Amino acid sequence: MNKVKIRKKILKLRKKNFFKNITLNSHKLIKIIEKKNLGRKIIGGYFPHNYEIDSLNILKKLESKRYKISLPKIGENSSMNFYEWSFKDPLTVNVYGIPEPISKKIIYPDILFVPLLAFDDELNRLGYGGGYYDRYLSRIRKSKKIITIGIAYSFQKVQNIPTNKYDMKLDHVLTEKNFY
Repeated sequence: MNKVKIRKKILKLRKKNFFKNITLNSHKLIKIIEKKNLGRKIIGGYFPHNYEIDSLNILKKLESKRYKISLPKIGENSSMNFYEWSFKDPLTVNVYGIPEPISKKIIYPDILFVPLLAFDDELNRLGYGGGYYDRYLSRIRKSKKIITIGIAYSFQKVQNIPTNKYDMKLDHVLTEKNFY
């Protein structure tokens, strides 16, 4: 199946299943972060939209454990950076309808939660097709070790996502059922 067909199929499934209140086990993820010595203190999150699984409860719990939270902000030339953010801070809405921090303080996450449309057994990720996360990861990995954790519903797992040289693999994927 090609990327366009996978995106269409998964978007339909996400919309259909969104109101079933499928949630992630935030305690499980925090234990995994601590057990695997992923306890670095800067987390890059995202604000869920378009029927994505809600990661905000995990970010809130991590913030309460003194992790520093950051969210992405889209810049010029389709660039993306992560900016310091707290649940006490205001947000603004970007051109895609996604809330972004108003902070001007760029920070570089140690652990990055990555939204996705689909993933496979090899931890290949399929996003919306804009390449924002792939370009960000390609750039940041040149200067810093960053751990990527895709956040998804279990039904977003597919067989063999077609990839190209620009696609960045994930280190892990967390669903409501498993941690890969």
